[in-house]
Amino acid sequence: MKKLEIFDPAMCCSTGVCGVEVDPVLVQCNADLLWLAEQGVTVNRYNLSQQPQAFAANPAVLKELEAGMERLPLTLIDGQIVATGAYLSRDQLIEKLDLIPSAPPASANPFRVQTNSGCCKPGSGCC
Repeated sequence: MKKLEIFDPAMCCSTGVCGVEVDPVLVQCNADLLWLAEQGVTVNRYNLSQQPQAFAANPAVLKELEAGMERLPLTLIDGQIVATGAYLSRDQLIEKLDLIPSAPPASANPFRVQTNSGCCKPGSGCC
């Protein structure tokens, strides 16, 4: 199976929910990476502020950093850089990983809305 690595810029965490405002790009990226891991892809994510040794140990990553910090985030598949400066969408990652597109399992969506739960039907007035 393929190995996906994300080298993030320095930040407090990679979830996107820390700080004053939620970063929807980071939230979606995190959900996509969790989904890819469920598909069997080996996913490793490194944060410059918390894991600088991972950046220093990879010559390709160091070379990109010499070109500028705006090159982050970096996306590597099997050690090859496939994207710089932005997070790839789930569809782009599926294409680059040569995965067969399929609907994500319900557990992959952290914002899933439950329906038919017996509560909160439209017009029920329960909340």
